[in-house]
Amino acid sequence: MPLAVAIVGRPNVGKSTLFNRLAGRRLAIVDDLPGVTRDRREAPGRIGDLDLLLIDTAGFEDAVDGTLEWRMREQTATAIDDADVVLFVMDSRAGVVPLDREFASWLRTRDCPVILVANKCEGEAGAPGFYDAYSLGMGEPIPISAEHGENLGALYEVLQPLADSVDEPGSADSADDTTPPEYVLQMAIVGQPNVGKSTLVNRLLGEERMVTGPEAGITRDSIAIPWEWQGRPVRLVDTAGLRRQARIEEKLETLSAEDSFRAVQYAQLVVLTLDATLDIARQDLTIARRVVEEGRVLVIALNKWDLVTDRTKTRKALDDRLEISFPQVRGIHVITISALTGDGLDRLMPACFAAYDVWNKRVATARLNEWLSHATEKHPPPLVRGRRIRLRYMTQAKTRPPTFVVFSSMGDELPDDYKRYILNGIREDFDLPGVPLRLMVRQRKNPYADDA
Repeated sequence: MPLAVAIVGRPNVGKSTLFNRLAGRRLAIVDDLPGVTRDRREAPGRIGDLDLLLIDTAGFEDAVDGTLEWRMREQTATAIDDADVVLFVMDSRAGVVPLDREFASWLRTRDCPVILVANKCEGEAGAPGFYDAYSLGMGEPIPISAEHGENLGALYEVLQPLADSVDEPGSADSADDTTPPEYVLQMAIVGQPNVGKSTLVNRLLGEERMVTGPEAGITRDSIAIPWEWQGRPVRLVDTAGLRRQARIEEKLETLSAEDSFRAVQYAQLVVLTLDATLDIARQDLTIARRVVEEGRVLVIALNKWDLVTDRTKTRKALDDRLEISFPQVRGIHVITISALTGDGLDRLMPACFAAYDVWNKRVATARLNEWLSHATEKHPPPLVRGRRIRLRYMTQAKTRPPTFVVFSSMGDELPDDYKRYILNGIREDFDLPGVPLRLMVRQRKNPYADDA
């Protein structure tokens, strides 16, 4: 079993930098602005020969019950409860501040081993703060530089005995009775700010895993969470809200938007969450178009359905807009839900997996060519320079998304409207609704073309 390590501390001491360093790649957004991380993020990591389960947390701040900072602190408390060891990170360049002392006192009330880490110790600027760290009464601090990767060997030496105790035969934590799934569905939840993405994730998981609230733009990182639905493994990815590019002014929001679109690129299935109480916006269509262009499965969750008064009008307006904007992807699943109450969620995941199965569907070559013969007979290809284009052969090149290749002696001349006719026919006759289809035309070389 990997050693579960929670990385905690006040804002802007380098927790996410250390998280990225131990994970071996840039997973968490890092910025000079304090308080970038708000949700806890988990990822596998490694130091030396030790396998780690890293848990990045929000910065510890003074908080009043019910505030955003209080909800973030609750997430940190959960991370500590789930961890085998806590890395308490302080900024040696800033020295010990009152919030560090308050956090140290709070950590003493938790039942978990704590290792004090003095970060930003590169050079001489961190020396005074490093020695000041002894005053916290948390034992001998480990001086490191997360940004430059310095002195991680000392961190390994204190983690290694803890890892051995976790792996002792017969210990409760060492029993691994779960087999890692061979394949996990990557499912990203995307949409504009404040449409209920994190609330939807929490409702699916059955726990308050993500920080939620009335404030728009709470989520900043894309947070991936392992999950299982009816025995099928899923990797849920909550993302930051995506506003129109023209409205993005801050560097941090730009990084969050890039992180969200990266989640779309790596996902197989994307749930676009819309606010049913608002008209569908151009930004919603832009996000949907990006998903379709990436070739991903698109399912639309029409959230806050419990607040809609005229449901027939609202649903018809959305269906009409999708028909106009995405005629090439007919049959997109639209599920009306309320993430707050849980209404409609029993239909969301079946629709997601139905669309996902279509995305993986393969059509036999013999059936395709029999269909192509009937399709071209019913509606022949156009004439080009007095000669009719002949479509000789068709096959499915790949799935995810379903991609078809048709061969023709004049393939370069085949017009776009006839390609759409072919794709629409394939979608309808082979029951491939709601997923992007692709058609490539290959021109067979004439072996006599170069002869004199």
